[in-house]
Amino acid sequence: MTWLCFGIVLGLIVALVRLRQKWIVPWRGIEQILAHMARGERPRTFLLEGAAGPRNVALALEQFFDRQTQLDRRITESASGASTVFNALQDGLLVVDTGHRLTLVNRSFETLFGARTDDLGRPLLEVIRDPAVDRLIGETLASGAPQRGELAVTAAHQQPLCLQLSAVVVKNEAGLTTGAVMLFHDITQLKQTDEIRRDFVANVSHELRTPLSILRGYIETLLDDPSTSLDELVRILEVMNRHSNRLGLLVDDLLTLAQLESSNPNLQLSDVRLTELFAAIVRDWGKKFTEKRLSLEVGSAPDCSLIRADETRLQEIIYNLLDNALKYTAPGGKIRLQAERRGKEVALSVSDTGVGIPEADLPRIFERFYRADKARSREFGGTGLGLSIVKHIAQMHGGQVEAESVLRRGTTIRVLLPIQGPPDPVVTESSH
Repeated sequence: MTWLCFGIVLGLIVALVRLRQKWIVPWRGIEQILAHMARGERPRTFLLEGAAGPRNVALALEQFFDRQTQLDRRITESASGASTVFNALQDGLLVVDTGHRLTLVNRSFETLFGARTDDLGRPLLEVIRDPAVDRLIGETLASGAPQRGELAVTAAHQQPLCLQLSAVVVKNEAGLTTGAVMLFHDITQLKQTDEIRRDFVANVSHELRTPLSILRGYIETLLDDPSTSLDELVRILEVMNRHSNRLGLLVDDLLTLAQLESSNPNLQLSDVRLTELFAAIVRDWGKKFTEKRLSLEVGSAPDCSLIRADETRLQEIIYNLLDNALKYTAPGGKIRLQAERRGKEVALSVSDTGVGIPEADLPRIFERFYRADKARSREFGGTGLGLSIVKHIAQMHGGQVEAESVLRRGTTIRVLLPIQGPPDPVVTESSH
C-alpha cells in the first residue's frame, strides 16, 4: 500500500514537471518575449520548447516583430528624407494646425525668426510676433484658398529682409482641413533690383533733362530772334557746346556701363607692364595737371610690375580715378598714382589732397549716379558713372574696389586685381 501511494505521488510529480515544461515554462518565455518587445528590444530568441501552441505564438510574434521593425525603418527613413528635404529648402517652411499651433518648421524658418525645435506646439503669435502672419494663416484656414502677402523682418546679424508669404491649407483623406502650410520666400534681392532699376531710369531721365532743356531753350531763342548779336551768339553756342559735350559723355558712360554689365564683356587679356602704362598716362595727363598746378607722383613696386589684364580697361580705370582726383583737388594739391603688391593681388590706387568724401557717403560712392556733393559734381561736369565703371571693370578681372577718405584732407580709391588675371569664367556682379 505504501509503495502504491509512493508510486502515485511520484507519477503526479513527473506529470506536473512535464506539464510545467510543456506549458508553463513556454508561456513564461512568451511573457519575456513580450516584455522585450514592449521595450523596443529584439528578444534573444523566439524559439521555445514545449507545446505547439506556445511555439506557434512565439513564431507569430517573431514575424510580427520583423514586420514592425521593417515598418519602423521605413517610417524613420521617410521622416529623415522629408526632414532632409525640408531643411535643404532655402525658403522658410511653417506648418500649423487649425488652432494656429506650430507642428513643423525647417531650419530656414528657425534662422529667420529665431525659433527652436521645442517651439513645436506653441501658438504662432508667440513665435512670430507679427499679427500679419497670423491673420494670413487665419484667412487661409477660413477660406480654404491660397493666400499671399509680404513681410519685412530683421534676422539675427543680418540686414532687413523682405519675405513673400504663400499659404495653403492641409487636408486629410476625408477632405477635412487639418492645418496650413506657409512658405517664406526671400525677395529682398528682387526688391533691391527693382528699386535700382527705377532709380536708374529716374537718374538717367534727370541727367538728360537738364542739358536737353537748356539746348531746347537756346534753340528756341535763336529761332525767335534771328538778329541776335555776334557776342551773344558766341556765348549761346559755347553753352550749347558745353551741354552737348556733357550729353556725349553721359551717353558714352552709359554705353560703357551697359557693355560691362553684359554677359559677354569680352576682355582682351595680355601681360601689362605697369611702369610703361604709368609712363604713358603721365604723358597724356601731364598738361592737365600742369594747367591746374597739381603735382603728380607715380610709384610702382618692383614685385608688381607685370599683371595679366585688359590694358584698355586698366587704362580706363586709372583715367576715371585721375579725372575725379583732378576735379576735386584744389590748385597746388598733390595726386599720387601707385601700384603695390598684396599677396596674389596688385593694388592700384589714386590718392589726392582734395575736398574728401563724408564718411556716411563712402559706402555708396560706387553706385551709379551717386554723388556725395551733387551740385559740385555737376559744376565739374561729372556724369556720376565713373566709379561705377571702375567697380565693374575690377569685378570683370576678379577684383574689388576700396575707398578711404577724410573730409577736406583727401581721398584714396584703391582697385585690387589678381596678378594672374581673372578667374574663368568671368562673372560680374551688378553694381548697386
